[in-house]
Order: sequence, then structure tokens, then C-alpha cells
Amino acid sequence: MHLTSAPLVAWGNAWLSGHVGLDDAVDAVERRGGPNLIGTVPPGDLPFDSGVPLRAALVRLRGLGLSAFRLALPTWGDPCGLIGPAELNRAAIEAQEGVLVQLAERQVGLVPSPDRRGSSYVGVSWAPYPANDGIPQVPDLSDAERRLKLTLVRVAEQLQGVDDVASFSPSVHRALGDLGDSGTPLLAHGYPPRAHRVAAQAERLAKVVALAEPGSGRGMHAHQIDLRAQALRELDGVVRRALIAAHAAIELP
Repeated sequence: MHLTSAPLVAWGNAWLSGHVGLDDAVDAVERRGGPNLIGTVPPGDLPFDSGVPLRAALVRLRGLGLSAFRLALPTWGDPCGLIGPAELNRAAIEAQEGVLVQLAERQVGLVPSPDRRGSSYVGVSWAPYPANDGIPQVPDLSDAERRLKLTLVRVAEQLQGVDDVASFSPSVHRALGDLGDSGTPLLAHGYPPRAHRVAAQAERLAKVVALAEPGSGRGMHAHQIDLRAQALRELDGVVRRALIAAHAAIELP
């Protein structure tokens, strides 16, 4: 699961709610992914040219009544956090992420992609799309945390004697350990402690799901493979919803 969109949502909302300044928010976002540019914009959606730096884009969006950033983490068959239209949904599902930007008179979707130039430049390019009006259904934070815990227990029970985590390479176990010891919060200033806790747990479990996929099927028969895949899909679904709930759990003006 990619989390390119998460820093923009977290720090963008922290800026909108007055917990951080614009420069701090932009610096925090770009520390995660490099320079951020708003890409080519369809006529009539935003008054941008191609390749507007993030700081300038946020200032212009604020002038258009920017009031919220919302995280979307969709997959095929589960457009979690999206509200259409089809073009936006398709682009966000292919990227497995996106951001809904609420303006005074309309809503815009931003879908990220890697921006690589030459041998050293690495950044993020955001493609804007028109978005339907309305607010996507966001899980309640306490309910998302409860579902995360219950699903983790259920999945662990389902995978007893099936999962092959023990056979993962040492590099996989190191990656999980490094994630747990990173000390870098996923959310920004202004989010409640529960949101930070849920986001941290969901981020770790998202890494578990991602690392589990390459090992699927080793030494297992067909029924075990199907059971493992089903359990990972279930865990992935609640992880994505927990991340969305955590990133929405900030009081905006």
C-alpha cells in the first residue's frame, strides 16, 4: 500500500486547522516524497498551469475556499474514500490512493505518481480530476480501531498453521522491525492521540500485508492459499479504512 497521499492530507489539514504554518506543512510533505508539483489541470477545474509547486498551489487553493483534505485508499472492487466520477475513480484505483480537496464551490481529486528526472531528482506529480460533490463515508475512528483489533485477532486465528511468515527472509523481518522503531509519526500536529495510535498500528499492518504477498503459496496446498489470500484481503480492507478514519480525525474550521 502506497502512502504518498497521506502526508498531504495530514499536514494539509494541520495547516488548515492552524496547528502548523504553511512552510512547515510543505516541508513535512516534501521530506516524505521530494518536491511536489500539481500537474496538468483540465480546463475550468483549477486556475493552474502545469507543474505548480506545492506551496504556491496551496495558497491558490486557499483562495478558492479550501477547507479540507480527505484521504482515499481504493482498490479494484472497493473504491474506499472515493465518490466519483468514473475517471477520477479509475485513476485513483490504479494508483491505489488519492486525495479529495474540498473547495468552496467544487471538489477536486488529486492522484499522485512518481516524478523522476535524470538520475537524482525524485518527487511527486499530482494529476487533478473533477470530483463529484459530497463527502465520502468515513469510518468513525473508535469503530475503525475496534474493527482493526477484531480483524487482526480473527485473521491470526484463520492463519494458524497456514501462514508462512516464519519462512520470510531476514530482510522482511528487519523491515518490520525498522518500521516499528522508526519513531516518525504518520500524522501531523493537531491530531488526537487515538488517531496517532490507530494510524501507527494500521501503517504497520499495511506493511505486513504488503510483505506477505510475495510469500503466498510457498509450501501450501490450494485451500491454504485461498484462505491466506482471503485473510490478507480482509486485513487490508480494515487497514485502509483505519488509515482513512485516522486522517479524518482532526477538527477543521
